[in-house]
Amino acid sequence: MHRLMRFSFPGKLMIYFLAATLLVAGCKTTEPGPTEPLQANAGPDQPVQVGQPVTLDGTASKDGPGKPLTYQWAILRKPAKSVVTLALSETARPTFTPDEVGEYELRLTVSNGAATSFDNVLVLASTAQPLTIDRDITVKTVLEDRILNPNLPDYIVPKSIAVKHELTIQPGVVIAFERDVRFDINDEGGILIAKGTAEKKIRFIGVGQTKGYWAGIMVYSESNVNVMEQADLFHAGSRPMLDNKKVGMALFKESQMALKNTLFAQNDGYGLFVQETALLREFSTNAFSNNTEAGILLSTENVAKLDAASIFTGNNGRNVVEINGDYIGNNTTKNSEIVWGGFADKTPYRLLNSVAVRSGWKLNPGVTLEIARDASIIVNEEGYLLAKGTANQKVIFTGAANASAYWQGILSHSVSAQNSIEHAEITNAGSKVIISGKRANVALYGNHATITIRNTRISGSGGHGIWVGYGSTINADAATSNTFDSNAQTAVEVEE
Repeated sequence: MHRLMRFSFPGKLMIYFLAATLLVAGCKTTEPGPTEPLQANAGPDQPVQVGQPVTLDGTASKDGPGKPLTYQWAILRKPAKSVVTLALSETARPTFTPDEVGEYELRLTVSNGAATSFDNVLVLASTAQPLTIDRDITVKTVLEDRILNPNLPDYIVPKSIAVKHELTIQPGVVIAFERDVRFDINDEGGILIAKGTAEKKIRFIGVGQTKGYWAGIMVYSESNVNVMEQADLFHAGSRPMLDNKKVGMALFKESQMALKNTLFAQNDGYGLFVQETALLREFSTNAFSNNTEAGILLSTENVAKLDAASIFTGNNGRNVVEINGDYIGNNTTKNSEIVWGGFADKTPYRLLNSVAVRSGWKLNPGVTLEIARDASIIVNEEGYLLAKGTANQKVIFTGAANASAYWQGILSHSVSAQNSIEHAEITNAGSKVIISGKRANVALYGNHATITIRNTRISGSGGHGIWVGYGSTINADAATSNTFDSNAQTAVEVEE
């Protein structure tokens, strides 16, 4: 059994004891720990790809007293051919983009105003090797951007490939094709979805980056999903693909494609060929440059899809929009109006053959039509031609070559009151007889055929300026409200 022991102190002694205890407690102190020295930290070493932006990080640098730090980065060594420099080198997080394979050693120096410290970091830049696509695409496939340098291919295509399933190409992907290789988007389930961005375009190029190195892209697919956006198509046209024509891309039969912000350049032949019955589902802000032929050849059915902002005059063999096809309008459009607009870069349309107008056909101010040798424009009874320019933006009908009597002319059978040509030029037609033994820039023929022509220059005809057949009518002031020059026969001839 433990016994509790008690102690008693005289009153004054107790007071002295308590005071001494408090004095000892109040004088107790803690020794300060050692201050951490200034220490630079340039971050961990980094493996990267050539062309990949690198951000260095010195934010882990420390200073015990917590004084503000200043940062200074420098490149100690880099590959011999590299010309890179640091951006924001006096901040904690500078950047640079390796331009050559090899080691980049960088030094961070930090200062607190009284002392300095430095640390080095190593960035090792390498190049990934492209993958080979040597089999037809028969399953749903996505091609990723593997190599960040946009000048190097992510994929090599050594032989012609058929796309028979859905193929999605991610932004930044570069596909390089060996000589004479063709890329077919088949109608057996083939779909092409190639949507890049302004910063990361999708590129279809030749392994040898010369004009006419590989064959091109042939589209058979009727899918309304097919799209190329923010893409480049270069170096194709090594051999004919469609209708004995060399092209960068060809749309065949009932195929479809939407094209946006796509550049067709350095192709031996046409940049783009759209066959009759194929469909340009969308077309906007595309460009064509340095193609051996014209940038684009398309059917009459697709011309109305072209936008004013696309550029067709980039040093092509012919800076025109070439058009083939026999008709403007068909059975489904004969009661509607088809509009051809002008282009911001003033590109002319060039008709390669005679066309018959079977619906309303409106030509906007600024449109220029160049017509091939001996070809004609025939406006059928159910159609009409509405070509109203302005004093500053005339609608022009002329020959593909600047020579008198080069093309056949405009022949109208239309009875529509909407037939009108105003603020226009019609030059160099009348190359051969257009109707009833007559040559003319403009001819009307048929019972109740009618047209109004005003403020228009009519010149260079191999026959009459205007010829009006029996039973047809033209505005009474046609001879005085228009100007005529260099026509082989009369300005206006009306058959009584």
